[in-house]
Amino acid sequence: MSTRDQSALLAPVERDLRLDLFRGVGLWMIFLDHIPHDVVAWLTLRNYGFSDAAEFFVFISGYLVGWIYGPIVAGGWFLAALKRLWRRAGEMYVAHIMLFLLFTAQIARTVRRFDNPMYADEFNVHNFLDHPDILIGQALSLRYKPVNLDVLPLYITLVLAAPFIVWGLVRRPNLTLAASVVLYVLARRFDWNIASYPPGTTWYFNPFCWQLMFVFAAWCGVGQIDKIATWVWSKAAMTLAAAWLAFAFLIVMTWHIPALEALIPKWMIKAIYPIDKTDLDMLRFTHFLAVAIWMTYFIPRHWKALHSKWLHPVILCGQHSLPIFCLSVFLSFSAHWILMQFTRGVWEQLAVSFAGFVIMFGAAWLLDRAERVPSLFVKVTDVDDEREAAGEGVPVTVIGAAPARR
Repeated sequence: MSTRDQSALLAPVERDLRLDLFRGVGLWMIFLDHIPHDVVAWLTLRNYGFSDAAEFFVFISGYLVGWIYGPIVAGGWFLAALKRLWRRAGEMYVAHIMLFLLFTAQIARTVRRFDNPMYADEFNVHNFLDHPDILIGQALSLRYKPVNLDVLPLYITLVLAAPFIVWGLVRRPNLTLAASVVLYVLARRFDWNIASYPPGTTWYFNPFCWQLMFVFAAWCGVGQIDKIATWVWSKAAMTLAAAWLAFAFLIVMTWHIPALEALIPKWMIKAIYPIDKTDLDMLRFTHFLAVAIWMTYFIPRHWKALHSKWLHPVILCGQHSLPIFCLSVFLSFSAHWILMQFTRGVWEQLAVSFAGFVIMFGAAWLLDRAERVPSLFVKVTDVDDEREAAGEGVPVTVIGAAPARR
């Protein structure tokens, strides 16, 4: 094995705190967006443009895959990348199943405790409570998903495909991106999607379409964005992005203020609607790109504020995105239940939203502290390996290591 291959495998990757910040903001937006009738949810992106936190997460995940695993695959370590990414997909699958079981248990207990079937119908768990024997199997195959649990199956699918996507991007980046565009167009043209449960339904996030966001982000992550950086952040491109953001803002405001709808020509309404989230409408895709252009312009990689105590809670949540996302699902339902069961006053909405932020930050802080605790490890050598090594004159050492006492 060459030195170049070893350096590709062992080279450290500098952490980009902007990605953790954006992911943390996305987690907080998801928490708020999952609380119906919450006044604090007006702070989230979906109220001012076509895209929302889903685009944030898929793009960041794809970018990290290309950035981290591109050099590894280029160095000849494809199987190592495949092993790590598929293990991550397995972790996400286990997290999804555990989240599914605990989330449905939380709703079932609420339904029985307060004798209110509304929650079961609202979160699509009514069929599960009636036929758990059938729905368990459907959940394990990722066909049945309650409300707010649609995004993890999409991530699992994309991460499973990620090693092959990176392999293609390392060798033929533009051709791989073009193939992704073709798949996106065909999926929208012929309504390709994965079957869901009950029969006749499909995945809320169509992986054949959302893969375009993931592949494009990985394309940027492997270094292709650097080749067009001068054009992307040119005055003309940024002006066009600002105009597109302003247009999206005007359209979204018509959803909240009906009087503004008269300002939109009928031909334009027919052209842009429906703005489909399931199949990643191009209006959503381009709106996110416009947001990304301006955000990366105002927040450089070595921005000093990224190390400030004010942004630390958000960044910490972004660094532990999977467990914090799972926690946010429980918190959003709990907040929804409190507001529906007791009161929907503005101060109560502010209180439950702030409490959710505090709990998410507290959980992220505990996870961060746990990672800093030294791990105990023992390397165990089989007896046959010891004899074989001894026969070859190679010393065998069985290691047991523990943190030194202070």
